[in-house]
Amino acid sequence: MCGIALIVSGIRIDLSNLIPEYVSPHSQPPEQMLFHIDDIKVALHRRGPDNIGSKNVFISFKQSFAVGVEQDMLLVELGEGEASHHFRTSSGYLLLESEASSRRANGFNHESFGQLHFVGATLQLRGTKPVVQPLVDLSGNILVYNGEIFGGIYISRESNDSELLMQYLGQCCSCISHDQNSKHHSCKEGETSVPQVLSRIKGPWALIYWQNSSKTLWFGRDAFGRRSLLVHWPTPQDSRLLLASVSPLSSEFESSDFEESKAMGQLNFWEELPCGIYSISISCSRIDGCLVGELKKHNWTDSSVEELIHWERASVQPEAGELSMLREKAPLEPSHKVLTALREAVMRRTVLSRIYETVSLVHGHKGYAPVAVLFSGGLDSMILSALLHQCLDPEYEIDLLNVSFDGLSAPDRISARAGLKELQKIAPSRRWKLVEIDADLMKLTSEMKHVLSLISPSKTYMDLNIGLALWLAAGGEGWIYEWSLSGQQIKYKSEARILLVGSGADEQCAGYGRYKTKFRNGSWLALHEEMKLDMQRIWKRNLGRDDRCIADNGKEARFPFLDEDVIRTLLDIPLWEIADLDQPNGIGDKKILREVAQLLGLSGAAVLPKRAIQFGTRIARESNRKNFGSNRAANQASAGSVDIYGSSNFLPKLHES
Repeated sequence: MCGIALIVSGIRIDLSNLIPEYVSPHSQPPEQMLFHIDDIKVALHRRGPDNIGSKNVFISFKQSFAVGVEQDMLLVELGEGEASHHFRTSSGYLLLESEASSRRANGFNHESFGQLHFVGATLQLRGTKPVVQPLVDLSGNILVYNGEIFGGIYISRESNDSELLMQYLGQCCSCISHDQNSKHHSCKEGETSVPQVLSRIKGPWALIYWQNSSKTLWFGRDAFGRRSLLVHWPTPQDSRLLLASVSPLSSEFESSDFEESKAMGQLNFWEELPCGIYSISISCSRIDGCLVGELKKHNWTDSSVEELIHWERASVQPEAGELSMLREKAPLEPSHKVLTALREAVMRRTVLSRIYETVSLVHGHKGYAPVAVLFSGGLDSMILSALLHQCLDPEYEIDLLNVSFDGLSAPDRISARAGLKELQKIAPSRRWKLVEIDADLMKLTSEMKHVLSLISPSKTYMDLNIGLALWLAAGGEGWIYEWSLSGQQIKYKSEARILLVGSGADEQCAGYGRYKTKFRNGSWLALHEEMKLDMQRIWKRNLGRDDRCIADNGKEARFPFLDEDVIRTLLDIPLWEIADLDQPNGIGDKKILREVAQLLGLSGAAVLPKRAIQFGTRIARESNRKNFGSNRAANQASAGSVDIYGSSNFLPKLHES
């Protein structure tokens, strides 16, 4: 997991290709910046604790009318850290800013300056040598990358994703308009485009890339948005373009006189970047000589990616009598296919790499858990835990991270302890560590303020509750029972840097309660359309928020249920074999995954009802009592979907505490 960011200043960004009615504000320094570069660096360094670095691209446009000849030059220079005063001309000479006046005296009578400030923080999980971002190659290309390559591009065990991707991107042609149906005239034989390379990647990613040869900035995130990337489009109040993995907590927010209006400004500053590949080509305006960046959004060039995005299923409605025959025979072939796809997805996400080798030199295999599971003891986390056992060297331990806001009484704590016993039964040789993380919502004021910035631009109580539960669970600090010490409870902090999460299981296998309502009101087609809607908006409603809250602990969330091959496998199976919502809860919902659990020997987990994290941990109940006085009052106000800033004196409560 890494943290990446970019600040673009001095360049007027033209968004008319994306937003037709958009009017670009003139590029000028904001009177008061809500976020400073140091705020962003602090937030990114929490995501990437191994190292952090920055690079600048300085762009200068100079227009000359010397000796009666009009001449335009777009000059680029790379700089280290915060400042550099050099710009490189096309012939390789350096131009000092101190020389600007003398150059103007000799005929350079118009100058425009722009800056691209890249920041990258790294949590390195692959490769044999330390990698420091941003990466810069000999051609002046710059990359900050947050992601993993699990397929599509071959990567060896010794290789690092970022370095390998930089090599592929460095070989791309300089053309902008390039898709699978055409070959641009400027491309040489065998050359590919940036969108073609990015469309090949299987796995989660977000990146920012400067292609020096074309003076083009590329950025984007994978087709499902499994890695966060926020954007601030230029506004009259702040004409900069900003991209960042996470919204930092503004340094002004820490002050006691922080006004609610400023909080709203912070909240509305960012938005989730929609999934896809974007480019900004930088040139100079013929009208006023200012630097201008033209934004374009590009199509995926791999048809298989488009198919997954459209999320169409060939078999939605069963023929007459087909469903009753299925209930009588209960064929297991589909569940075997899903089990195989899930096992391979977990294997890809836990294969031996640098994290095991380096840490094992210190800890040895025994006593070390390189991978943890976000663990409620429910169906999804039990399946992931059992598959992780099958994929991981038996000498390693496995941490099961369980959070509760109601001690031993929370449903998730009860099911987690029962789940641990079932896992010990099917895998007695494995050392399982159930890490019990207990929290008291009334004592988490500063933590809540911090998580509030992490979930941004999300802003409902439900987002905050889920985000806080995920953040605490990912922190991995709690208690375990040490049976070698007569079952004593001892303090423990998980050192696992990879966290398996069950996101995507409910959306693809009809786990939410509202799916049953859709099914009853509109039958199979209505169910399919609701599931499709959820899959196509999962990037905005869930994954960006979850990524930011988990990664803030220096951990990387990995989502086996959202593996491309798992999604394809589930779509190839008829909907009525995925779920049978005529059946009771715990039987028909997520039917296919219940069959997978049975195949794994998890008969207890196979019949557990669906429980959302905010209810299973009981944070929703505690939040309702704290902010609305009671569960009843919260239910009357539909508290889960209430805007935090619009429902109560939430910010004053934070400062009073």
